Amino acid sequence: MAKEVRLEAVDVCKSFGITKAVQHVSEKFYKGEIHALIGENGSGKSTLTNMLTGIYSKDSGKFILDGEEINAKNQVDANNHGVAIIVQELGTLDGLTVAENIFLGHEDKFVKHGIKNTNAMNREANKLLKDYGFERIKAADLVDDYNFEDRKLVEIVKSTYFEPKVLVVDETTTALSQEGREELYKVMERVKGYGGTVIFISHDLPEVIDKSDTITILRDGVYIGTVESSAVTEDDLKKMMVGREMTGNYYRADYGEKVSDDVVLSVKGVTVPNLISDISFDLHKGEILGFGGLSESGMHEVGKAVFGASFDRQGSVILKDGTHINDIPTAIKHSIAYTSKDRDNESVILNQSIGDNIALPSLDRLGNGPLKIQSDKKLTEFEDKYAKELSVKMVNTKQFVSELSGGNKQKVVLARWVGADSDILVLDSPTRGIDIKVKQDIYQLMDEMRKSGKSIIMISEELMELIGMCDRILIMKDGKINGELMRDKALDENALISKMV
Repeated sequence: MAKEVRLEAVDVCKSFGITKAVQHVSEKFYKGEIHALIGENGSGKSTLTNMLTGIYSKDSGKFILDGEEINAKNQVDANNHGVAIIVQELGTLDGLTVAENIFLGHEDKFVKHGIKNTNAMNREANKLLKDYGFERIKAADLVDDYNFEDRKLVEIVKSTYFEPKVLVVDETTTALSQEGREELYKVMERVKGYGGTVIFISHDLPEVIDKSDTITILRDGVYIGTVESSAVTEDDLKKMMVGREMTGNYYRADYGEKVSDDVVLSVKGVTVPNLISDISFDLHKGEILGFGGLSESGMHEVGKAVFGASFDRQGSVILKDGTHINDIPTAIKHSIAYTSKDRDNESVILNQSIGDNIALPSLDRLGNGPLKIQSDKKLTEFEDKYAKELSVKMVNTKQFVSELSGGNKQKVVLARWVGADSDILVLDSPTRGIDIKVKQDIYQLMDEMRKSGKSIIMISEELMELIGMCDRILIMKDGKINGELMRDKALDENALISKMV
């Protein structure tokens, strides 16, 4: 039986200034299909779906949904047409309850005679949360009270409870632990099962091949081709994405190298109430030390604690020279860098330029004289150098970070700390939302840093990157360290998982 077209993109175009983000893209998406959309950072994936869901307006072209043209003015309007999106970054609003976030734009269903029935809204939201298996999240709570992953789970409910015709999942899996991913996969299958269409954007190629039916590749805003997931390999997709064969090692190739005995940072008895308890470890010169665990394990809080960014932290973080790191300015002054998993809220200043973001922690070093006055020429050269070193896809360094794709924002974060020449780097989910080629570049950069004597703490939900990049991996469970695994060719994901659960 012939497949029925649910959605069609016809000659769609979008530019941002001189950047042609999407160029004459046409494609069909079918009912009861999980249709992956892949490509390098800046290839146009999110831009295309953001136009469909009313986040951006089109320059030209059209979207046809069930035979009728759709021109969504915003996300609520898109929802009313049966199109929903789970965005890459946070898609929930601070200051509102969980229930208010779930029913945002659709509160009228709980209004009678001009009065909103909050109790009815909370009851309905709690029922939905229970149906999805997220009953630990409570409808009446402020969404601010929940962590990044739980807020994504709220967003999943918000985007799918009304059974949309089209669901866009934009890099959502990178924000979730394996446990959260499994829940999202169930939701995707549920949408597919009732005849809906899932447009699935991900940089995780094994995940794309395993979870999708069809894969469309974009490169530099241009349609490259569409393939059946069952008929391609990762290497096939890589070649289509980057336009050439990838060369060089992906992860580190060395085994058996002795890590220096030189301890550059000691963490002793660090506790953050209700998050982590009695964490102690040493970080050595030239070491990549990994932290893994489930989403609620406390591993993300370890990074903040080391950087002096935790509220109500107890215990000590001490550098080799005896300096105690108790706050962020002290950490930066003593050459410690930190990248947060929550990129948009904690790692970049969205409404500042790429250059300003890159130069920020290096301003003192770049300044001249006692007043540390910066030369415009020197600043521009510095910003350009590190933006280009990390291959940020941009118009120029004056462009606002808010205009970049998720992966290019992450490159700006890393460019900032590479430029600062930090000796200790705390990298929380450093490759989240980054395409396969740039991941390789970042892994090679980390390897070069290690060899030059830099020390790295890498916190990640990607088990293979922990295994592939780390000299040592500490596994977190219930806020405590639950095991240590050393670099070894025989180490596999099962060894890590057994310590996590």
